[in-house]
Amino acid sequence: MKPISVSELNHYVKGMLDEDALLADVSVSGELSNVKAASSGHVYFTLKDERCSIRCALFRTYRQSLTFEPRDGKKVVAHGRCTLYEAGGEYQLICDGLREDGVGRLYEEFEKLKAKLSAEGLFDAAHKRPLPFFPNRIGVITSPSGAVIQDIRNVAGRRFPGISIVLYPAPVQGQDAPPLIIKALRQAVAENKCDVLIIARGGGSFEDLFCFNDEALAREIYGSPIPVVSAVGHETDFTIADFVADRRAPTPSAAAELTVPEKSRMIAELSALSERLRRAGEGFISSGKEKLAARAGSLSPRSLLLLLSTKLQDVDGLSARMDAAAANRIQTEGQKLEKARRVVHGGGAQGLLSQKSYLLLDMRHRLKTSGDAYREEIYKNLRVETGRLQALSPRSVLKRGYSIVEKDGKAISRAADIGEGESFSVIMSDGSVIAERKG
Repeated sequence: MKPISVSELNHYVKGMLDEDALLADVSVSGELSNVKAASSGHVYFTLKDERCSIRCALFRTYRQSLTFEPRDGKKVVAHGRCTLYEAGGEYQLICDGLREDGVGRLYEEFEKLKAKLSAEGLFDAAHKRPLPFFPNRIGVITSPSGAVIQDIRNVAGRRFPGISIVLYPAPVQGQDAPPLIIKALRQAVAENKCDVLIIARGGGSFEDLFCFNDEALAREIYGSPIPVVSAVGHETDFTIADFVADRRAPTPSAAAELTVPEKSRMIAELSALSERLRRAGEGFISSGKEKLAARAGSLSPRSLLLLLSTKLQDVDGLSARMDAAAANRIQTEGQKLEKARRVVHGGGAQGLLSQKSYLLLDMRHRLKTSGDAYREEIYKNLRVETGRLQALSPRSVLKRGYSIVEKDGKAISRAADIGEGESFSVIMSDGSVIAERKG
């Protein structure tokens, strides 16, 4: 038989499909997957059941009559005709109608498990652990042959060169994937090398990502002592692993940015903080110097002598007022006694006079005693204050070999404050001398 071309074969098969009456008017039930809306208004999707799938197209004219929005996981009944797309050699169903047929089995399982785990508190924000600020090692659970691990390494290396990435290989699609992902997670926890774990895979259909909707895997992530970031699919894809993980990243690359700090930014922030500390330290030292200078000025010898003189004047004033009060009291009592002497006569009067004289002498004695005690207390306090002033006085420092330099009655702390040829005083413990700066 003479060989025919691919185009001839596809054209022949298409003709056979188009001529079949059954295939020209068929209704097919299944679950929507990989639903994509084109800019032209057409919708392309896969219709599948437990074992098989078929590519489908719904053109814009028929899409406008739909009463629902096609999305992954929805169970539908599609009506149309079977044909062959000659250019790609793809068998497909061209739909002219689409109606809902309940929620797809996989999507229904997803919603049931989501509600169950949410009710148990596995999604609660209170359980979410913070990610480490700077992890020493990052563990990645993903397929070793996919582009995901390379994307994570590239992003991590760009943000912080040299950071350690540890791969824990596991399949990320299919019915056998959940127990192997759990095994890899347990290995990472047992080794305890990593500060944070990323569970990742690239985009895919709802059924491709369904292994991350496994209950056992969700509970393993929840119980992990190491913080877990879920980075499964694309930004619009959500799985149970996303809800139970400590953080969700929309893509694997975003997970690397989330867990790896940016080295250049950290250096800039540390430099800014160092500058702030330097300025604060300089300000503190400058303020301390100003306070010390002010305190040194206030404790000059002249100010100390003035303060001491003031205290002595206060004591003298108190003593004079106390003596005046005592003399006034004695004079008052004496006048009372003299009055009584003139009024009272006889022996009884003499006895009363003697009694009053005794009381007057006793009162005078008590006044003198209390006055002396009060005066002694004042002098005692003065001696204490004088001791404190002497302890703070620069004079006490002078006895240890230091000296005070003064110009125009003010203490000088810098040589620059004395010009060439200017005179100044040097005060020492036993006196002072006049000096002149020569150079």
